[in-house]
Amino acid sequence: ASDDSSTAHAIVMDIDRDVIARAKVLMIGAGGIGCELMKTLACSGFQNITAIDLDTIDVSNLNRQFLFRKRHVGMAKSIVAKESVEKFRPGVKIEAMKANVKESRFDATYFKGFDVVLNGLDNLEARRHVNRLCLAAEVALVESGTTGYVGQVTVHARGTCACFECTEKPTPKSYPICTLRDTPDKPVHCIVYAKELLFSKLFGDTSKGSDLDEEDAVEAGAFRRNDGESSHDFAKRVFEYVFGTKIQALLLKDDMWKNRTKPTALTLAGAELEGEFSESDPSAKSARRAHGLIDPQIVWTQSQCAKVFVSATARLLNRNSVLEFDKDDDDAVEFVTAVSNLRSANYGIPPQSLFDAKGMAGNIIHAVATTNAIVSGLITLEAIKILHNKMDQTRYTFVMQHPSNGRLLQPLAKEAANPKCVVCGNARVELVCDTNTFTKQDLVDRVLKKKLSVNEPSIQFGATILHEEGDGLEEDEIEQYEALGARALTALPSGGVVHGTILSISDYSQNLDFELMVTHREEWDEEKEPEGFLLRGEEVRAKEDDVEAENADGVASAAAANDDDELLIVDDEVQIADDGAKRKRDDGDDKEDNVKAQKQTC
Repeated sequence: ASDDSSTAHAIVMDIDRDVIARAKVLMIGAGGIGCELMKTLACSGFQNITAIDLDTIDVSNLNRQFLFRKRHVGMAKSIVAKESVEKFRPGVKIEAMKANVKESRFDATYFKGFDVVLNGLDNLEARRHVNRLCLAAEVALVESGTTGYVGQVTVHARGTCACFECTEKPTPKSYPICTLRDTPDKPVHCIVYAKELLFSKLFGDTSKGSDLDEEDAVEAGAFRRNDGESSHDFAKRVFEYVFGTKIQALLLKDDMWKNRTKPTALTLAGAELEGEFSESDPSAKSARRAHGLIDPQIVWTQSQCAKVFVSATARLLNRNSVLEFDKDDDDAVEFVTAVSNLRSANYGIPPQSLFDAKGMAGNIIHAVATTNAIVSGLITLEAIKILHNKMDQTRYTFVMQHPSNGRLLQPLAKEAANPKCVVCGNARVELVCDTNTFTKQDLVDRVLKKKLSVNEPSIQFGATILHEEGDGLEEDEIEQYEALGARALTALPSGGVVHGTILSISDYSQNLDFELMVTHREEWDEEKEPEGFLLRGEEVRAKEDDVEAENADGVASAAAANDDDELLIVDDEVQIADDGAKRKRDDGDDKEDNVKAQKQTC
């Protein structure tokens, strides 16, 4: 009876099991979505699976990434996932690699060896890179993401529908918990660590688990106050562990620092905390004021940060109550600022003023295993359609937190390709900047790599090559391009890059080519346009032309390019997202002025 049922089901779904068994599938990401996806693929009859993931397993993954156990902590996610799946599906052939999908060996030729590519990535830059390789290889891509109870699955293919980059995405500031705890490289990493991790651990509900409850910390009693221990002495002991002992332990993990700059451990002596602790004004109404630090715009020295940390910790502990972070609580904000800057000192990250640090915190939304499971099933369904040449039946599907028309799954027709897309339509991009001060290095790092996710950019101006990256460059060429880095655009060879100049941008590793038109503008509002440049496409420019009469200088606000932000969904991360942007699909989000942090562990 079961055979008849299976056959009837196969006929209704028009599924050829042999097609599924023969298909070569590349899945990228073996974390929250990836674990569920590998299991679902194996149980659905897929026999040839290749999995790529750079990350190792962290204890915080164990609550939902069910292929991992405590004994696997520190091991490669993709390899452990493969071994776990093979235990209950021994006939499945899985090739697992601990690698970065942006490595040169994973080029368009490599992608052509697969019938479909399935994404479970946790950052926008890598997603863009995979999208471009799929376009170059002409292989269909199934994209996905989850945040809490919401998720999405979308299908992208050259010549059939929109690519992943046809619709502009808000750039999510996404930070896995392991990045926050062990390998921060941005000020916001340190801010979120201070507010979401250390503040909650020291002053929050002690009955709740913490991502800082690592085995070494628990054994050492690093965050447990001893009987009779003064609040100042306890604070100094926490300082010694968090900024010293913990860093020294991380330095022993050689693999972690092969491609990263090693951190530096801080000491009590170096921070001028040895001996009896004192404040210049113990009666002051906040920790920083107790040390004569009045101006919120200045950046504190390392010693000042250490003293504010001890004072703020003591003051918050002495309240003898469970605390939640409040941006209007001076001691709380000063604690976060001090911790952030001390972490910055550990990792060589620029410190922040109290004013700048205050606006970077938000609320936590935890990952939900069920959402990942639902999304993995939807990914598999779309992959099966693609393999059966049913691209016309593929769709976008959104997983909703609250029912819409009685449904938690909202299917939508795929979007058509955008002819003005820089990636699949080879449209022109416009860079608006002050060409007298904007340097070539700004162009490479801040525009091409950070904003446009170009992996190895080449810049050509007429017959002159201004910049190249990648294998095969001679040492003198590298030195030549590096020497041009500090030059303003107007000071570059061949007469300089000025108003109206059109540059040819290419990236061999992504098979990407497009034109970049430079528009000169001298005056900038530092508050409204803090980056000091705007990046716009032809579509945005057309919109601005319609209202040029209302704008004397012909330049619209930066917000114009983000008017139709899509639902921002990223798996497994702490995500800082401005809720002020309008969304195409609203699931009951409250729009607030403050920054919203969504935490999902790696």
